[in-house]
Amino acid sequence: MVTIMSIEQQQRPYLVQVAIKRLPHIGDLPLPSYATIHSAGMDLCSCIDIEIHPSERVLVPTGIAIALPDGYEAQIRPRSGLALKHGVTVTNAPGTVDADYRGEIFISLINLGTEKFSIIRGMRIAQMIVAPYNKISWNLVDELTDTVRGDGGFGSTGI
Repeated sequence: MVTIMSIEQQQRPYLVQVAIKRLPHIGDLPLPSYATIHSAGMDLCSCIDIEIHPSERVLVPTGIAIALPDGYEAQIRPRSGLALKHGVTVTNAPGTVDADYRGEIFISLINLGTEKFSIIRGMRIAQMIVAPYNKISWNLVDELTDTVRGDGGFGSTGI
């Protein structure tokens, strides 16, 4: 059986309301948005013009602040095209915006390329994914359950 869904239903299968505030320096730049109907992340834009020299790190303002619901985080991730074509990526990928943070979202970028890279105001520089998370409580034990892998780490499962 095939279920036919309207465009609106396809666009909002997991709608979570998030409060967002435009800061004065965002001006007429767009709010974060999904590039396609099935995009997981929303594109974030730079509010400034800035050059990043090879091996340099910069903090780029986005002009927005958000209020996430309890139990959610915003993950800040690189844009694949910037990373592949220019070596520009998020330094702490993925970065986390906690639900209790109310300040401006800044993107920490690094230029791993060999050429200077220019960011222009309004350029899409990162993506943001809003995701639920679980809190845990520790259960202190003397032994952990055994698995086939055991304590094999770093490369133990092969290439």
